[in-house]
Amino acid sequence: MLNESNTIEDVKGEVLYQVAKAAFDGKLNNIEATLPYEILPGNKPSYRCCVYKEREIIRERIMLAQNINPANGEPCHNTVKIIPAACENCPITRFTVTDNCQKCLGKKCMQACKFDAITMLRNKAYIDPEKCKECGQCYEACPYNAIVDIMRPCRRACPVDAIQVGDEGRVDIDDEKCIRCAACISSCPFGAISDSSRMLEVIEHLKGDKPVYALVAPAAEGQFGVDITMESIRNAVKKLGFKDMVDVAIGADFVSDSESKEWIEAYHEGKKMTTSCCPAFVHMIRRHFPELSDHISTTVSPMAATARLVKAIHKDAVCIFIGPCIAKKSEAGQDQDKPGTNADLVLTFEEFNAMLRAKNIKLEPVVWGEEQNGSIHGKRYANAGGVTSAVKQALMEQGVDTAVHVRKCSGAEECRKALLLMKVGKLPEDFMEGMICEGGCVSGPGNLQEEKAFKKERDKQLKNADDRLIRNTVEEYSQYEFSMHREV
Repeated sequence: MLNESNTIEDVKGEVLYQVAKAAFDGKLNNIEATLPYEILPGNKPSYRCCVYKEREIIRERIMLAQNINPANGEPCHNTVKIIPAACENCPITRFTVTDNCQKCLGKKCMQACKFDAITMLRNKAYIDPEKCKECGQCYEACPYNAIVDIMRPCRRACPVDAIQVGDEGRVDIDDEKCIRCAACISSCPFGAISDSSRMLEVIEHLKGDKPVYALVAPAAEGQFGVDITMESIRNAVKKLGFKDMVDVAIGADFVSDSESKEWIEAYHEGKKMTTSCCPAFVHMIRRHFPELSDHISTTVSPMAATARLVKAIHKDAVCIFIGPCIAKKSEAGQDQDKPGTNADLVLTFEEFNAMLRAKNIKLEPVVWGEEQNGSIHGKRYANAGGVTSAVKQALMEQGVDTAVHVRKCSGAEECRKALLLMKVGKLPEDFMEGMICEGGCVSGPGNLQEEKAFKKERDKQLKNADDRLIRNTVEEYSQYEFSMHREV
């Protein structure tokens, strides 16, 4: 049951939990009609104008939890979706003059406007929304800070201008521009944007005959508490019905080994290159800087590398990635690879936690196991700069002493600026590491904790990690053959 003290995360978590529970119990029939009344009983609204609107929002969230687009009832293709009933029709007049306006003689705002959108009324300046082009020059020019910028939070957060205002005042997402970074999801104060879930398909696999393997992202360490290790998660996923768990740090080690060789080859050719492990970053290049697509490393991501390793060992395995990234949901589809060459499905930590709750499984403290998948370098892929450090470690272990220079970009804006420099041939560094989430995967939108608190827990855990060398870890699996490169 929800109430006025619940946050967006609480609402989302409750819906995912209830849908997961119904799926495990085989009681999904008519859930969209009955569950809203179970979650919100009575007639008193908790956080909206009326309980009927609240229940409609819950109903649409239930649809998303089943990978159904609330707008048309069809399966979701883009993982980032608008919840129509939740969009509060934020003001679309971006720049507005406040009562702080002194109607000064300088008229800096009028002089700055190139579209004759500003006039002086009796008491203050006025911006005509029909003429305003939202260039922001008046906002910058006003000496009294009397002009406010009230751009919708989702539009402000989107790094690629993929969110626009629709005909009815609600926002629309341009799927061709969207890079699936989910910045809009995190920024919307009304919870009107969310990610679709394929959790039900995962549960069906767990009920099936094929062995299902959980591929857990290195960012999981510390996510569930300082005492909850990868061994804790391994025990929990087995109780859920998974055959076993593999730490994706091993895939990161394979990526470091492969990408280091690719970097050196590109370095000698004088070719700039970018990393390929962040799917939102790859989307940014392909959709907004297509002329730079051939500069993306052809090495697959750690998720894909781990899936290929598991499928090389277990031919009929189903691989489910569990991590903090929403963009991974599109990578596990057919955006980058042919079916069968990547993880089959993706769960965020939110969805994974909902499934644990649905089966009443608690993560119990377990000490570090003697056999850890992946090195300490692979585990640190989750932090901004971690890929660069790991690749340089691989170069050192290969005996390569060439000094390569890397631009480490943390956040969408840093990535965009570096790509602009590369586009015009002015990027001074040899290579570029791109992480769309500031701080790296540890601040991904599918996390359960705030990044700062989570980082502290993670750092405590990594102090106890096994500090093996990258190449030694890779060589343990050298008898299995699979490609480390995507098709180009």
